[in-house]
Amino acid sequence: MVTTALIGLLVGLVVLATALGSVRAYAAADGAVLLGTTESYSVLGATTVTSTGETELSDDLGVSPGLAIVGFPPGRVGGATNAGNAAAAQAQSDLTIAYDDAAGRDPTGTLSGSLDRSAPFVAGVYQASSSALLTGTLTLDGQDDPNSVFIFQIGSALTTATNSTIALVNGAQSCNVFFQVGSSADLGVDSEFVGTILALTSITVKSGATVDGRALARNGAVTLDDNVFTSSACLEPSASPSPDDEPSASDGPSPSGGPGPSDGPSASDGPSASDGPSPSDGPSASDGPSPSASSALPTTVQTEFETEGPSAEATATSIERESQEGSATDTATAVSGSGRSGGDGGALAQTGSSGLTTALGLGGGVLVLAAAGVLVVARRRAQAGRHE
Repeated sequence: MVTTALIGLLVGLVVLATALGSVRAYAAADGAVLLGTTESYSVLGATTVTSTGETELSDDLGVSPGLAIVGFPPGRVGGATNAGNAAAAQAQSDLTIAYDDAAGRDPTGTLSGSLDRSAPFVAGVYQASSSALLTGTLTLDGQDDPNSVFIFQIGSALTTATNSTIALVNGAQSCNVFFQVGSSADLGVDSEFVGTILALTSITVKSGATVDGRALARNGAVTLDDNVFTSSACLEPSASPSPDDEPSASDGPSPSGGPGPSDGPSASDGPSASDGPSPSDGPSASDGPSPSASSALPTTVQTEFETEGPSAEATATSIERESQEGSATDTATAVSGSGRSGGDGGALAQTGSSGLTTALGLGGGVLVLAAAGVLVVARRRAQAGRHE
């Protein structure tokens, strides 16, 4: 018994240590790049921004420390235009932070220099040591998770060919796609680009190319040519209904809520003895909160368990049951030992062993619950950070 409990306690310690390590890995490899004030910009340059033709920007346009913005009009800006002012300077400062953030993420995959491949990219951080080229279609698969984040770390230049495309499938969102470029980016004629470009030097967007995202250059110019920039809103996870949100029969209108197919009067609609409240309609002992092992956890972790679903509740209930059974065994053993003549020493020894077993078992269970709580809190914080 003691050996089994010790094993449980050791397992709990290992799980907790793994969870703490996962928190650090989660923070390093996941979460959208925080853009600060640059989030409101379609285009941000450092020296100049030049446009040919009727370029359309859905959001802000800025340049700093330079002052020159050329081609607007006839180009149109959906937001504010900031040239060499405090707002543009702040945006450039935030761009530097965002660039360093994206460049500092731990890679989860490597690129040979080509962004073309038959298999879609799933969420992760992909690193190309030098330049990267896209000639066909780059598919990003969100795997039904709207919070999937895709970061491409390009050592030098990023180039997309004429008519190349970036496609989003299974819930992937353009607001969670980032290209950190070590020198300059060049988007081909009539190409369809998705995501935010964080370029160290300059960005060129050729004739007819479209961008669902941003072109942000730290030290050089941004050159545009009859382009269209949009900025798709990032959907919150709660926007997608869960199975628990599906309407049920009990969600429909009641007889007093207006006419419906089954709302008309019938012979059974009159009052009867069964229409009044019955003892089973009121709250029962099982409806209120019951003591469980999770009540011993900190409030934050306990709340996360309560919101995570039946699995966490079942775990806490199981530990509670084991605790109650262990306590009952201890009590029975102690009573039995005290009633025997000359057997007090053996009874106390047995009671102490059982108590130690129970304590060790509960310790392991609580550590497992704490580890799960740490992971839940980390995931929630990372998800919240993405939309700050």
